[in-house]
Amino acid sequence: MPDSRPGSGQLAPPRARPRRSDAEGNRARIVESARTALTSAPDTPLHAIAKAAGVGQGTMYRHFPSREALLLAVYRTDVEALIAAAARLLAEHEPLDALRLWLTRLAAYGHGDRGASQVMEAATRPDLRSHFHPPVAAALDQLLTACGDAQQVRPGTDADEVLLLVSFLWKAGSGPDRQGRTERLLRIVIDGLRPCE
Repeated sequence: MPDSRPGSGQLAPPRARPRRSDAEGNRARIVESARTALTSAPDTPLHAIAKAAGVGQGTMYRHFPSREALLLAVYRTDVEALIAAAARLLAEHEPLDALRLWLTRLAAYGHGDRGASQVMEAATRPDLRSHFHPPVAAALDQLLTACGDAQQVRPGTDADEVLLLVSFLWKAGSGPDRQGRTERLLRIVIDGLRPCE
């Protein structure tokens, strides 16, 4: 059996090299440019996104070999930001206000902006849903627990059930009244979660 210990004459397998900071910066700029471009034009071609990010097409394809790979990166980044927002909102607001703001953020993400319909289509892969659902539910549970401790929502409110309840956020439609409609529907949800008198 080959010996890979120092001085044994056998080389240990090479370690994976960490990404250089400029490569990480390029990747982050591409994802942000994609998010911005998809807001106004969901069909923006990859070469236009690369140009907006200030990178060449070779750099673009090195990080994202396909449109789906880029869309999934936008999805991952946005979901991770949504998850992280729960603790930040709780630190800055009363629990029920933090919950409302988090759900509003969820609603904004779920609308057709930023090519989200394409992103969500790419993100329906079972491996991604199973990977991201638990931490999203955990973030919502953190908010609901804080609201419960403050007696601002009824006891036993379940994060998975609330996520199912607010799935309408993706179907609120478009048009000039979309924002107002979303706010009205979220008020109904929040009122429904309050403890009974």
